Amino acid sequence: MAPKRQKSNKVSLEEEEKPKIALEFTEEELEAEIRKAEERRKAEKTQKKDPTKEDRTSRGKKIKQNIDRVKEKEGVIGYILRNSKSASIDLKDPTKIIDYAVLSSSALEASEELSNTFELGDVKYILIEGNDVKFISFVEGENRASVFMEKNVDHKRIHKDLLS
Repeated sequence: MAPKRQKSNKVSLEEEEKPKIALEFTEEELEAEIRKAEERRKAEKTQKKDPTKEDRTSRGKKIKQNIDRVKEKEGVIGYILRNSKSASIDLKDPTKIIDYAVLSSSALEASEELSNTFELGDVKYILIEGNDVKFISFVEGENRASVFMEKNVDHKRIHKDLLS
């Protein structure tokens, strides 16, 4: 029997033509299945990108060396560099360490969440710009870095220097 057309131009199937598939999940089972799918997706992503431990260590050292060099540039206020084992913070105004750390962490988490929600792919870096100060944040391997600078500093050049 052919589908009937309704005024809304949607196709409707007669009761006997509807598929007889039913899946019943409790809310907990459904959430567990969603978590498993997300974990599989993350694991697949990690397997594609997961370099050896030596590569991660050398990359972390290189970023630290580059940040130490960049922090000496005019207009750079400081940086926060952290990974799963340690954190390094160097700011010209030590009274703002907590504020900058919260800002940095929140910005990175928000960018990851937005990227996942809207399927944007990998984020190269994020830029947050205020009235007088701006900062870039990025993730390189397991290292999360934020560099704070005056508004007139070329953030693209700073990012390039950090990854060179």
